[in-house]
Amino acid sequence: MAPYRLRLYSPQDQEALLRLFYESVHRTACADYATEQLDAWAPETPDQNVWKKKFSTTETWVVEKDGVPVGFANREKGYFDCLYVAPAHQRRGIAAMLAEAVEQSAAQEGVTRLRVEASRTARHFFEKRGYRMLHAQRVKRRGQTLENFVMEREMCRNV
Repeated sequence: MAPYRLRLYSPQDQEALLRLFYESVHRTACADYATEQLDAWAPETPDQNVWKKKFSTTETWVVEKDGVPVGFANREKGYFDCLYVAPAHQRRGIAAMLAEAVEQSAAQEGVTRLRVEASRTARHFFEKRGYRMLHAQRVKRRGQTLENFVMEREMCRNV
C-alpha cells in the first residue's frame, strides 16, 4: 500500500478536489449542520469558475494516495481558507499534514498571524493546533445561514 504524498496543486486536480469537497462537507459535517445548510455550503454542481480562480490565486496543497487526491488545503497570505479530507481517509493524519504545510509556508513567508473561519466540525481540530477563537459568526450562503468561528494562531518567528 502506497503512502500518502503531499504536493502542490495542479490544474488537473480541480474536478477531483471539487468531488472531494462535496463528499467531505456532506458526509463529515452532517452532524453539525442541516441538509439545506450543507447544500448551500457545498452544492452538488459547484461554480467551476469560482473554484478555478480560488485555486489559481491561493497556495493549494494536495495529499494524494496512489495518484488520487484525498485531501487539500489552501491559503492566501494570512488566511487559511480550505481544509478538506475525503471521508474514507479521515483520522489518518492527512488534515494535520495539510495544516502543517500551510502553517510552515505561511511562517516562511513571514506571516505572523494565520486566521481561519472554522466550521463547527473543524473547530476542535484547529483548537488542538493552537488556534484561539476570536468570535463566532453567521455567514450567508445561497439563502442559508451557517455558523462558523473566526480563529487565529500566532506563528512562530524564525530567528
